[in-house]
Amino acid sequence: MISEQLIIKTALETLDIEAFTINALKSSINSSFTACVTHIFSGTGRLVVTGIGKSAIIAQKMVATFNSTGTPALFMHAADAIHGDLGMIRHGDIVMCLSKSGDTPEIKVLVPLLKNMGNLLFAMVANPDSYLGKQADYVLLTPVDKEADPNNLAPTASTTAQMALGDALATSLLALRGFTPSDFAQFHPGGALGKQLYLRVRDLYTHNERPAVYLHDSLQRTILEMTSKRLGATAVLDDQGHLCGIITDGDLRRMLERNGDFSSLQAQDLMSHAPKTIGKDELAVEALDLMRRNSITQLIVAEDNFYLGFIHLHDLIREGLL
Repeated sequence: MISEQLIIKTALETLDIEAFTINALKSSINSSFTACVTHIFSGTGRLVVTGIGKSAIIAQKMVATFNSTGTPALFMHAADAIHGDLGMIRHGDIVMCLSKSGDTPEIKVLVPLLKNMGNLLFAMVANPDSYLGKQADYVLLTPVDKEADPNNLAPTASTTAQMALGDALATSLLALRGFTPSDFAQFHPGGALGKQLYLRVRDLYTHNERPAVYLHDSLQRTILEMTSKRLGATAVLDDQGHLCGIITDGDLRRMLERNGDFSSLQAQDLMSHAPKTIGKDELAVEALDLMRRNSITQLIVAEDNFYLGFIHLHDLIREGLL
């Protein structure tokens, strides 16, 4: 029988051990750490991150984080390095080698080759007295009291420590570079996160129809315009093209609920004055926020009170902003 108590107990112990391991990393933020950050920041080459086993997987994640935050980096598998991949390392590159023990056979073969090439070598290692720790120019210490699994064997707390210290390196470099949200968007143009930082109203509203009626247009003309353009609303303009109001599906429903003679009604009799608008150069995420705050599904795009078009909630959903 599956024991829920055992599951919860093990999960909580795992989190406690990994939290303790990360907290212990604070002692590793020292002069060696700052020297590593300084060399990477001031260097003319790239950061080559290497490792074996689970450390190699963490190295790949680190490379992704470095690249996305403005530090040119690449991954080199330690086993593949001694079979030709060393050729990816250039003069001026810095090599950072990840290993819990620092004494694996692949690392012992790789390190002398790296030293012969003359590249600066950083060791991210749990044991500073290991072969890797002693051969490295700088040591980034990831002390691990114990792994989180019950047998103290599976890389868990140790890989958590590596990932956390890698993030500390990346964010320190980000801070030195003055990396901005706009810089972040440059490296994330395809994702929803990047779109929040660069996608603007002008990129979306021009793909929609542009429903519009004038103040004295009839009810029939208004309904035809709204149904043909299929945005659930229409702008109401004066003869000079200035924005005067908006008519939505809701306005039509409320009119029908009142009963009476509708034959003489004009657009100006139905419209809501002072509609919510947004400028074409505003971020699309600002349009989403405005819709949310006002519980509406479309916004009029306008500049200097001149009607340009509509942006709809569906546009933002399609772009993955919601």
